[in-house]
Amino acid sequence: MNVREVCIVGLAAVFAAGCSHAAAGAAAPPPPAVVVAPVEMRPVTLTSEWVATLDGFVNANIQPQVGGYLIKQDYREGAPVKKGEVLFEIDPRPFQAALDRAKGQLAQAQAQEVQAEAQVGEAQATLNANSLNVERDTPEAEAHAIPQSQLENDTQAKLAAGAGLAAARAAVASQKAAVVAAQAAVEQAQLNLGFTQVRSLIDGVAGIAQVQIGNLVSPQAVLTAVSQLDPIKAYFPISAQDYLRSMKHQDGAVDLLASSARLQLVLGDGSVFPHPGKILFADRQVDAATGTLRLAAAFPNPGNLLRPGQYGRVRAATQVLRQALLVPQTAVTELQGAYQVAVVNPGNTVAIRSVTLGATSGADWVVTSGVHAGEQVVLEGTAKVHDGMRVRPRAAKPEEAR
Repeated sequence: MNVREVCIVGLAAVFAAGCSHAAAGAAAPPPPAVVVAPVEMRPVTLTSEWVATLDGFVNANIQPQVGGYLIKQDYREGAPVKKGEVLFEIDPRPFQAALDRAKGQLAQAQAQEVQAEAQVGEAQATLNANSLNVERDTPEAEAHAIPQSQLENDTQAKLAAGAGLAAARAAVASQKAAVVAAQAAVEQAQLNLGFTQVRSLIDGVAGIAQVQIGNLVSPQAVLTAVSQLDPIKAYFPISAQDYLRSMKHQDGAVDLLASSARLQLVLGDGSVFPHPGKILFADRQVDAATGTLRLAAAFPNPGNLLRPGQYGRVRAATQVLRQALLVPQTAVTELQGAYQVAVVNPGNTVAIRSVTLGATSGADWVVTSGVHAGEQVVLEGTAKVHDGMRVRPRAAKPEEAR
């Protein structure tokens, strides 16, 4: 070899030695760090939510009881009204005329009653006189002091007077009935006149008027509606299975219909209404089409914030689990419909396990099988671990675990 070749060979030997030392120094990488949290066992109260529709506690359609032309609207639409407050007025003139006519007929019937009673007095006097004649003439006729025919005439006159008295008394009874009928007609006319002022049936908030001034309205027309809004009702459906479980107290189920059950109302913007409600009643039957039972709840509504027709979600405690296994939701992964968690064993090796999940509780899952209390599950880095892999676990901080 020449000098150049010797140098090349020497440099190659030096480079190979350096590479071998570097390879020896580049040992296996350290196990990856993962964040873990323990599987907890503690009592848990589970809640459920149902879509609810709000409605007035009492809703009253305001309809007139007499027909006529509408001449005035006395309330402001959308404003609170009191029971008995006048909302609309119908032209009262025809009804005032009917009342005056009924009063006149009553006065006429009363006068005829007085006249009939006077006729009773006259008939009674005639009967008395004829009775005296019969009493006077009877002994004289027996003594043949007067003709027998005169006594017979007196007797016939007495009988005729008795019949006249009976007829007069019947006329009085008829006139009394006529007076009662006339009084009833007056009362009805007064009622009809009063009905020209259409009043609110309840305390509440009045809606938009459905008619205009000058319209001819009938008793079938709905003029507006008034709703009692404090408290307000919320209707929501629950499944027949949930209803049975609640009534039988199965698996720690809470009785929704109990007076102690308290409900929350989640509004459309996601906020929770500050006033809790309670169940009023359950419908009499399950809807055969949906398999649900309709419940009605009442919520205090100061200031009338809630209005009929709004939607929300009713939330209530439905089950109490005394010993529930809980894992953070971030520790659970789904693969083709199955749920898995990565458990770190005491030797810091990973075991991938299938788990069966129940309901959620806050940021946790209730696990019914697959893990045990106290085991450590991986919160972060589950995508880079596999079964049997060694890891460096780090306990999660409170804000990481929940």
